[in-house]
Amino acid sequence: MKRNSRFSLALHTLAHLAALTPPRPLTSGEIGEHSGTNPVVVRRTLGLLRESGLVSSEKGHSGGWLLARAPDAITLADVYAALGERFLRMEIEGEENPPGCAIERALLGSVEAALDDAEALLVARLARTSLADIVARIPKPAAVDW
Repeated sequence: MKRNSRFSLALHTLAHLAALTPPRPLTSGEIGEHSGTNPVVVRRTLGLLRESGLVSSEKGHSGGWLLARAPDAITLADVYAALGERFLRMEIEGEENPPGCAIERALLGSVEAALDDAEALLVARLARTSLADIVARIPKPAAVDW
């Protein structure tokens, strides 16, 4: 998965949290080092998940990030919604897209409607997969390194 996407960072981190046996908190530094991402990016991304009740964080020496719900109660759609991103969107402004052009406005309406439909299908598909489903796909015995 692409490593500079908040969605892939969030999913990868949550899957590790779900797969850790025994469960333990992971620090932003550990997550950042493992994923090749700055810990500040980790904190910002996981902060959005905390606001949505998907993770919790503990401060202190033995603190870090933990799942706030059971892995089977967190779907990929939950993560997607918590991040507030859209994968499919049309670039509205720019030299090649004059905002005052009637044709551009007509195209935008048609294309945006199609992208909204595609986005709804994507979210519906993501809602059918939980973190527990992902963990179940990890070959056993697998060393989940962290």
